Amino acid sequence: MLRCTACGREYSLRKPYQRCECGEPLELELFEGFAGIGKSVWERFIQFFPFELDLDLSLGEGDTPLIRARKLSKKLGIQLYLKNETVNPTWSFKDRGTFLGIHRVLQLGFDKVGTVSTGNMAASVAAYASRAGVKAYILVSSNIAEEKLKQIAVYGAEVIKVRGDYGKLYYESLKLGQKLGIYFINSDDPFRIEGYKSISFEIVEEMMPDYVIVPTSSGGLIRGIIKGFLELKKSELIDRLPTFVCVQAEGCSPIYKAFIEEKEKIERFENPHTIAHAIENPYPPSGNAVLRLLKKLNGICVAVSDEEILNAQRMLAQEGIFVQPASATGIAAVKKLREEGRIKGDERVVSILTGAGLKTLHQLGRFEVREFEMEKLEECLLKS
Repeated sequence: MLRCTACGREYSLRKPYQRCECGEPLELELFEGFAGIGKSVWERFIQFFPFELDLDLSLGEGDTPLIRARKLSKKLGIQLYLKNETVNPTWSFKDRGTFLGIHRVLQLGFDKVGTVSTGNMAASVAAYASRAGVKAYILVSSNIAEEKLKQIAVYGAEVIKVRGDYGKLYYESLKLGQKLGIYFINSDDPFRIEGYKSISFEIVEEMMPDYVIVPTSSGGLIRGIIKGFLELKKSELIDRLPTFVCVQAEGCSPIYKAFIEEKEKIERFENPHTIAHAIENPYPPSGNAVLRLLKKLNGICVAVSDEEILNAQRMLAQEGIFVQPASATGIAAVKKLREEGRIKGDERVVSILTGAGLKTLHQLGRFEVREFEMEKLEECLLKS
């Protein structure tokens, strides 16, 4: 059964319901179970998923490393861990949600799938649709970077640039999908949430954090991670919840603005502009649901500047990890919370690294590279 995250209205799983009539996102019930034995997270936590999973549809998503950030831990005076989602098949966390979403597409008998995305989710849906043998329609903004287009198009998807209000395209796509027989696995589809909660299961297999830091755009990822921890607690596999931290870029921070103003609902963020394009959503479809969760669970919401984001991206590079700017917002938030004394020195913090830096090479500045004749190479090395 699907249930509205706001009014509680219930919907049947037999039809492709994605949002409630009241306008808010739907979600599956909390599952209970125990951790079993298996090679993949899908096998070990099979009791927590809504249907039997076909691993032939998998591209090897999930089971990503949880890395101790030794340099940053020392620098910030905390125990910092990095959940490295950049090593998923299409280099972002989106693959977890798409894997579950493709199951839903096939379960309902669709042969066409779509999504609205400018990057990570577009590539993910294109790849998994190709794997499953269904036609993919990817709606992107008209100013999408060429390097992103190539990653999407190589899978054979139909890529369509859309001019107009990109924030409204999410809702328009759902209407067109119902009319044309295309299941749009957009950012906070209920079954994406089911895929994202697998991150929580993997974290708890290794350690119990005090804080989980989540870069947030639509709100789907943080909802999934919270749902995973709630299910683990309900199943008595953990006895407490971590503090959840929602992170946004200052240049596009509708959830943060509503949070600090103690509002019940988000408002559209006008004139968004940030280097963290992957989380640049002026009207996140799960924004209100995230606000409700943060309030209910005493969560935190933080906004960070582009300067702080770029600095955090360089800090992560010193740990040997290259992420896109949106991923680095988590580290910028950790640094800010630590400096404010809101995170203590003896606490364990997990920051979710959502996507790889290879997706945003065009955003990097120029780097100085020296060039020498071979005969002068020794002289060059001695001066380095």
